[in-house]
Amino acid sequence: MRVRDRLGVSKRRQTQLARVLQFCLVGFCFVGFYEGQLGVVVNAAVGLGVSYLPAVLERDYGVPMDPALVLWVTIAVFLHALGTVGVPGIGSFYKNVWWWDHLTHTLSSSVVAAVGYAAVRAIDEHTDAVYFPPAFLFTLLFVITLAFGVFWEVIEFAISEVAALVGVTSILTQYGVTDTMLDLLFDTAGALVVAVGGTTYLSGVVDTLSARLDARTRE
Repeated sequence: MRVRDRLGVSKRRQTQLARVLQFCLVGFCFVGFYEGQLGVVVNAAVGLGVSYLPAVLERDYGVPMDPALVLWVTIAVFLHALGTVGVPGIGSFYKNVWWWDHLTHTLSSSVVAAVGYAAVRAIDEHTDAVYFPPAFLFTLLFVITLAFGVFWEVIEFAISEVAALVGVTSILTQYGVTDTMLDLLFDTAGALVVAVGGTTYLSGVVDTLSARLDARTRE
C-alpha cells in the first residue's frame, strides 16, 4: 500500500500541495531580493526549476510522473530553500536547527537515488546482455548516491573557498569534516529509503525508460 493510501491523501491534494510549495519558492526569491541575500535567491530559483523537471519529463518525453514523485521532489527542494531563508526569531534553519541539514540531505539524496534506480533498472529490463542481481543493484544504488554526495560536498567546499577569496557571502556553506561525514551518512539513509520502497513509485518510470531504450534499439 502506498503512503498516500495510508494517509488518505488524494492525488489531487498532492498536486495542490506541490503547487503551494512552488509558490512559496517564488516568494523566497522575492525575499532574497528584498533582503539582498544572493544565496537565498539562487537556492530558491534553482529549487523552483528542479521542481518543474518532472512536468517537463512527462510533457516532452512521456515519462509518467506520479503526483507523489512530484511532491517528493518539491518537498526536498522547498526544505532546502527554506533552510537558507529561515524565520523571524530563529534565523537560518541550517545554522540554528541542528537536524535541518540532516533532513534535507536525506530527502535530496533519496531523489538522486531514485534517478539512479530508475536508470539502472531500465537498462536491466531493456537488454538480456546486462543483468543486475538484487543484491548488486542494492549496493550499486548506495554507490551512486554516495558518489553524488561526495561530488556535492566538493562543490560546497569549492564555492565556499571562492566566496571567501572574493569576499562575498557563499551561496553554499561547508561546515567542516565532521559535517561532511554526517552528510554522507544521511545520504546513505536517503538511498536506503529508495532501496526499500523504490519499486512502489518508480515502476512506471522504469517501464517508460525501458520502452524508450527498446525503441532506440529498433531504429
